[in-house]
Amino acid sequence: MTVRTAVIGFGLAGRVFHAPFVHHDDAYSLDYILTGNEERAQEARESYPGVTVLPDPAALWQRASEVDLVVIGTPPATHADIAAQALDAGVHVVVDKPFATTSEQGRALIERARRAGRILTVYQNRRWDGDFLTLRELVAAGELGEVHSFESRFEWWKPEGGRGWKASASVAEGGGILFDLGTHLIDQAVQLFGPVEDLWADVITRGSDEADDDSMVVLRHASGTRSRLIMSGFAALPAPRFHVLGSRGAFTIWGLDPQEDALRGGAKPGDAGLGVRDEEQWATVGTRGEPHRVEPRRGDYGGFYARLAEAIAGTTGEVPVDPNDAVEVLELVERAHRFAAR
Repeated sequence: MTVRTAVIGFGLAGRVFHAPFVHHDDAYSLDYILTGNEERAQEARESYPGVTVLPDPAALWQRASEVDLVVIGTPPATHADIAAQALDAGVHVVVDKPFATTSEQGRALIERARRAGRILTVYQNRRWDGDFLTLRELVAAGELGEVHSFESRFEWWKPEGGRGWKASASVAEGGGILFDLGTHLIDQAVQLFGPVEDLWADVITRGSDEADDDSMVVLRHASGTRSRLIMSGFAALPAPRFHVLGSRGAFTIWGLDPQEDALRGGAKPGDAGLGVRDEEQWATVGTRGEPHRVEPRRGDYGGFYARLAEAIAGTTGEVPVDPNDAVEVLELVERAHRFAAR
């Protein structure tokens, strides 16, 4: 069975993270791309000859019988409505992060998918970053011992602020760096160290945008680990991507997984070297007296879609990302905003 797919939205998410991987994976056919922007529509036609470009979801629902899966890569404030429409149309759904703008919306979508008997999952692609895959293996194997402190960052140098909807969306609309990058960092922390008992947050707006652009969240996990999660658009110089301290040793790595930059630069899924770090950006593991370099695993965003195809085909009962995980992340984002507003 080939999964007939429509990608809704052809901004960064649709153009870089979704359409290329759907098109590359033989389990899928990329049949529709939806965008109301004529320049992006023309780019979609040129990049994927034979694809049908439609202006809006309403035009797609008229052809719902021709589609098995929709991938939603639109601004966060639209996620819940479009996902609900797709489920009502009888198709499986991938929603880009953040899943929704509130945890209540997320829970309602999960119930809607259950009633419709359709798959619903959330695109948390950073679970397939090579550095995260490597750290997860080391933690699971006990190589670092008991992890006391997990420091994780996504930092940019964008003092001029965001562009497009990211510059104007309020927190209520899913705007701000905590919704944007924080949902990745929180998801990774919970995947590594489990449920959160308490949190502290510093949520700041330094620039001219509507929502936060320089924030920090500290999670106290029931396992005892503290996760310090930092996200900023004002980092003129970088700090480590991960700095993890355990009872037997530490893990430090600099620089982001290379997949996004490569894809933005024109690389395609399946290209040799995609997701492979240069040696100067390998991890350092161990202690001060006995450090050693570790080559990170190759990053693989295509792994999300490979696993989704198996779930749709019924060969596995597991979706690539449980939407309940995404609701848990939204609940923590909401708690962080409430904490910071006290």
